[in-house]
Amino acid sequence: MEPIVLIPGLLCTETLYAPQISAFSDRPILVADHRQHNSIEAIARSVLDKAPDAFALAGLSMGGYVAMEIMRIAPQRVTRLALMDTNARADTQEQTDRRQVLIRMTRERGFDKVPHLLYPGFVHANRAADENLKSVVLEMAEETGPDAFIRQTEAIIGRLDSRPSLGDITCPTLVLVGDGDTLTPPDLAREMHEHISGSELMVVPDCGHLSTLEAPNAVTDALKAWIGSTSQFSPR
Repeated sequence: MEPIVLIPGLLCTETLYAPQISAFSDRPILVADHRQHNSIEAIARSVLDKAPDAFALAGLSMGGYVAMEIMRIAPQRVTRLALMDTNARADTQEQTDRRQVLIRMTRERGFDKVPHLLYPGFVHANRAADENLKSVVLEMAEETGPDAFIRQTEAIIGRLDSRPSLGDITCPTLVLVGDGDTLTPPDLAREMHEHISGSELMVVPDCGHLSTLEAPNAVTDALKAWIGSTSQFSPR
């Protein structure tokens, strides 16, 4: 059965995909370790070293940046692609400046406050006070830790603009985004969809950046349609 490789986002662990891992328990699943390197290319090559010869690939947020790099390095190994709550563009100077502030804060004053500062951007506005979801996000951040956070953030800052290579993607592709995602909003998902011929776009209602946790049933249904597709498909 076709294996799936899942790549988490910044400060996220396999818990990000817990609902989907349960739903796809009938097939091999590898959750990539994206904590050891400070460049997207190095992370992508590390994932490829551990991945099966051929696999379905899904990445959320930072995981999407790595997935797009994998598509540049070894597209022949990817049977299908899911880009969730991510963005094909390089970092803007404003984004880089904000990330550098968080790196300095982590180095000089500690990491404890950083996940709390990031949480509101990770979720839909109507979940800002969701203590259960917040505890899951904070636990993932704690498991990731400050050193890996700095490496991940440096990798994100240095990522390439993937838009020029999106047109080379020919495998069945799902582009998914929460309608309330403020970090990688729907317009950026539509841009990727328009660049990838035959891709399917799904905008998940009442959902922010962490769609796999915020709308697990909708995302799992979309991924089930994706994993069963041979060319174009409809996740709704």
